[in-house]
Amino acid sequence: MTDSDSPVAVGRFLTLADTAEVLSISVAEALDLVRTGELPAITLGSAGAWRVERVVLESFIEAKYEEARRMSLWEQSNYANIPELSGGTIIRPPTD
Repeated sequence: MTDSDSPVAVGRFLTLADTAEVLSISVAEALDLVRTGELPAITLGSAGAWRVERVVLESFIEAKYEEARRMSLWEQSNYANIPELSGGTIIRPPTD
């Protein structure tokens, strides 16, 4: 794929195939993200083809990075060992 063929260069909206390529997932997984509402998208045309706006995809990616960062910080915190706060599981054994 050349720079002029990249999904970023094709315009404001990406197909699910383009979206899947950017995220390195399958088209079916991209469709699942859209259908569950995790990744906002719109349908266009008489066939109702899904389209994801580039800026929305970039925001989605940034949110996933932030989610991973926060989860990492949570797992490093002392609160992660409190079963009531960590979903009933102790993430790290106590260090005494």
